[in-house]
Amino acid sequence: MADFDLVETRVRDWVRQAEVDAGERDGLTGNERDELAALRRENRRLREDVEVLKRATAFIEAEKQAGHSSHEHVSC
Repeated sequence: MADFDLVETRVRDWVRQAEVDAGERDGLTGNERDELAALRRENRRLREDVEVLKRATAFIEAEKQAGHSSHEHVSC
């Protein structure tokens, strides 16, 4: 193992994951871990998108209010 510079705990992790993937041990398979990570990234991106849309909506509403108020003053 020293030739590959592998740490014993890392090898144990690989064995444990191989057992999960083979259905010999409970846990998330490698594919499930990959899918979970992808879903978490997508969820984070969607939350960021929602925040941008909220800010844009608030900005547009503020602009409408400002425009509406200035039109009221002009017509007086």
